[in-house]
Amino acid sequence: MAETAGAGGEASGPSLRERTGPGAATRKKRDWRPVYLVAPAMTILAVVIAYPVLRAVYLSFRSDQGFDQETGRFVPGGFAGLTHYSKWVFQQTTTSLGETIACPPGTLCSNFWESVGVTFFFAAVTVTVEVVLGFWMAIIMSRSFVGRSALRASVLIPWAIPTAVTAKLWYFIFADQGIANSLLGRQIGWLTEEWPARFAVIISDVWKTTPFVALLILAGLQMIPQDVYEAAKVDGATAWQRFTQITLPLVKPALMVAILFRTLDVLRMYDLPAILHGVSGASPTTTVSILVVADIRQGNFNSASALSTLVFLMIFAVAFIMVKWLGANAIRTQDAQGKGA
Repeated sequence: MAETAGAGGEASGPSLRERTGPGAATRKKRDWRPVYLVAPAMTILAVVIAYPVLRAVYLSFRSDQGFDQETGRFVPGGFAGLTHYSKWVFQQTTTSLGETIACPPGTLCSNFWESVGVTFFFAAVTVTVEVVLGFWMAIIMSRSFVGRSALRASVLIPWAIPTAVTAKLWYFIFADQGIANSLLGRQIGWLTEEWPARFAVIISDVWKTTPFVALLILAGLQMIPQDVYEAAKVDGATAWQRFTQITLPLVKPALMVAILFRTLDVLRMYDLPAILHGVSGASPTTTVSILVVADIRQGNFNSASALSTLVFLMIFAVAFIMVKWLGANAIRTQDAQGKGA
């Protein structure tokens, strides 16, 4: 029956099946209130994020503006196609006569792939070291002992210091007559030689951002019930078995978030190596972000837009791969739990 009889034989409305059965959701009027609440934030994000990205993509396909000697004014350039992208990816440049030649050694475009390699090298080494040290620090801070609050507060100090201040601090430490060389008793060119300069960036970045990783992992460790460890001890599990079979699987979500955040942060690293070794584009610590700024300083705004677009695509691809991988693991975990139930 579509309606049930109430007192006095009057209809009492739709039945329970019609209110909750198939098709009930489509009969309800769509509620747009959540959209109205999110709209202001989405509008701000579109203005602050979407417009600069789209503008950079647009400029990357335009040629540089030229100077009209007859009018004495600068005129906007025309459509350049993939010329700027070819300059970076294939290391080819166009001469004033319209000829396409290989980028001369020492130019910015000839350093593109080396900068990409340096950027990923920094990401791989710094994230690995920070995760290992951060995990160790998080395990210590998760235990109960006198002075734990003071330890947690002191760990935050490197993370609270601005990156520019941190870079200048380590600049004096790694100077020729700095503390590092005095302690080692050797004269190492931390600011001039290739590999010492790169390890100087790694040490500085690890010192600053390891506390961030430690705090994220600590938040995951505190979500693990202590009863699980007690039950494992009763079953005779060793400390290593408890770490590999309990701690690592249960802290994995927080751990992967820390790895994702730090990987994306290092891939766009600019200020730390820029302050330590400059932004000339020829430094052994030149990252792709430094290369963008160096190209802008030379007045190649459209070429720098193409390079910044490549950096955006590179970071987006890494983020997509990592998020997709994390999402697949979450789905498998849920399926396993559902089948076990």
